[in-house]
Amino acid sequence: MTKITASEVNKLRKSTGAGMMDCKNALVESGGDFDKAIEILRKKGQKVAAKRADRESSEGAAIAKVNDSKTVGISIVLGCETDFVGKNENFVNLAHQLAELALSHSSKEEFLAADINGMSVSEKLIEQTGVIGEKIEIGGFKKIEAPYVGSYIHSGNKIATLVGLSASLDGVDVVAKDVAMQAAAMNPIALNEEGVDASIIEKEIEIAKDQLRAEGKPEAMLDNIAKGKLKRFFKDNTLVNQAFIKDSKISVADYVKSLDSNLTVTAFERVALG
Repeated sequence: MTKITASEVNKLRKSTGAGMMDCKNALVESGGDFDKAIEILRKKGQKVAAKRADRESSEGAAIAKVNDSKTVGISIVLGCETDFVGKNENFVNLAHQLAELALSHSSKEEFLAADINGMSVSEKLIEQTGVIGEKIEIGGFKKIEAPYVGSYIHSGNKIATLVGLSASLDGVDVVAKDVAMQAAAMNPIALNEEGVDASIIEKEIEIAKDQLRAEGKPEAMLDNIAKGKLKRFFKDNTLVNQAFIKDSKISVADYVKSLDSNLTVTAFERVALG
């Protein structure tokens, strides 16, 4: 039998994240060949992944990252099956590592094909499925580019948000974080009225009209009253029109303009577990 040293086992463990015994067994099986041992661990991951393909990966970590120049942001969800794994320090560190890598890629498909320590991200996910014993996958992949991008990760890595602003100014970091927190807490469906899908608007108008008919309002009055209800819908559900959570007397748009009258929110993205 090939003698396997502790240092060889430790090297493989650091490279793959697999447990000590799994690494030792893989090295023994490979006759001490490091690359073959990695392949053995990958195949183990493939087998586990195949068995758990139909499992729900509704737990995990939602992560947002912004580049050094604060002009590009990415938010992803690294999904797993249980809250226990989702809170594991190594799992959360992997989520941060993957989000950092995702910053330099324009699409989820491109990101999954990207290299991470000599393998693709897709292969890394399969490898870690074997290590952890749960289905692991990339859920959300949302990217923003703007003159200034801010981010926020809600406690416990359950929600991550990005916000794009129209200019980079003194104090913009505080404003961006506040707006990103707003998006996390209030879960708006769109940035503004123009961003709301036409089918949603039609549905809300019909709901409003049905309510008004039930209240006995004349048919001739329905359109005007429904339009008023629609304005309320926009106020409650679009980010810039929502009441600012730190001061309900003003809207988010007004809060942003309190830093500079020309400053606007250009985009936002929100990813969450589940």
